[in-house]
Amino acid sequence: MFNGARTVDPSRTTLKRAGRYFPQPGGYLAFVPSPLPPTPNVRIEGDLQASLSAADRALGRLDGAIQNLPGPDFFVLMYVRKEAVLSSQIEGTQSSLDDVLAAEARVPDPDRPADVSEVLNYIAAMRHGLERLESLPVSVRLLREIHERLMEGVRGEARAPGELRRTQNWIGPPGTTIAEATFVPPPPNVVPDTLGALEDFLHQTDTIPDLIRIGLSHAQFETIHPFLDGNGRLGRLLITFLLCERRILRGPVLYLSHFFKRHRQEYYDRLQSIRDQGDWEGWLSFFLTGIRQVAGEATLTSRGIVDLRERHRSLIVDRFGRAAANGIKVLEDLYSLPIVTVNRVQRITGVSYQAANTLVARFVDSGLLAEFTGHARNRRFRYADYIGLFE
Repeated sequence: MFNGARTVDPSRTTLKRAGRYFPQPGGYLAFVPSPLPPTPNVRIEGDLQASLSAADRALGRLDGAIQNLPGPDFFVLMYVRKEAVLSSQIEGTQSSLDDVLAAEARVPDPDRPADVSEVLNYIAAMRHGLERLESLPVSVRLLREIHERLMEGVRGEARAPGELRRTQNWIGPPGTTIAEATFVPPPPNVVPDTLGALEDFLHQTDTIPDLIRIGLSHAQFETIHPFLDGNGRLGRLLITFLLCERRILRGPVLYLSHFFKRHRQEYYDRLQSIRDQGDWEGWLSFFLTGIRQVAGEATLTSRGIVDLRERHRSLIVDRFGRAAANGIKVLEDLYSLPIVTVNRVQRITGVSYQAANTLVARFVDSGLLAEFTGHARNRRFRYADYIGLFE
């Protein structure tokens, strides 16, 4: 982003392709976006056309790779966790994937970052949204529901979760006043109409390619910034929901926040160039490059999962003797939650506590699990090879 106050500059109030800056009583400019699609239309040609084709192919390979996973629902949850961690880190959280897994496994840790609750909320919000997509399209109603889940009981919970903002917000470094803001979204009185227009665009039936529509919609949502807090995370969730709603991907396995985090400044700059220069094409090229790169990385991860699973199944069959069948049951469960206790192994297998403890010891001796708490009681064991594929 660029720095400095946005004071009234008459020349800046005439831009029309993406919207206009309007002078406000406080002497600053607030941006009101034009409805999508842009006018003139996005020029899908040359490099942008090539980027679109490459992104489409990468997503097709990823979706095929995920469908080849045995029991893909188990593995999808790890992708959800990864995206939750990365998206939340963009907003300043410190929690890692290990922190999230340990929190889900209820591992006591006084040093765990307090903001892990924000990441867990992100996971819950994504899962809730994907379930709701079965009966409700991506809409303002759905976004409000997801926002309420996202902000429940965490930083920002006092800032009207699930409610469109009724006061002006702005974007800038901590402590920035509205006169010093790097960007001021539309005034609150026009938020319902601009968000409603975005919903209309999502439901239009026309010839705009799906990935172009999704890229336009994410940028428009971030420009509207309709809530007092959580807009960045919700805007990234919007990408996931649209990819799944349109059956481009059959599960939330694309952690695009990885690309946005890696190129954070360019991400902000590209969004700002839409507002200042109407450069939708530059933003879309950046967005599609992210889709292609992250889809390629996720495809490699999915292949790594298949290879890992086959190697470890073979190891269990070769080394566990009569306990191999229960060992396979435990291994399959580790792909949904790769941190385990002896009690959990007992529930999975239905054997005695002593037999479960012996089975866990076999996993440890074979290098499949490692105890990481250092406690004599309430021990937790980590499936490090699997977690490492996502770190």
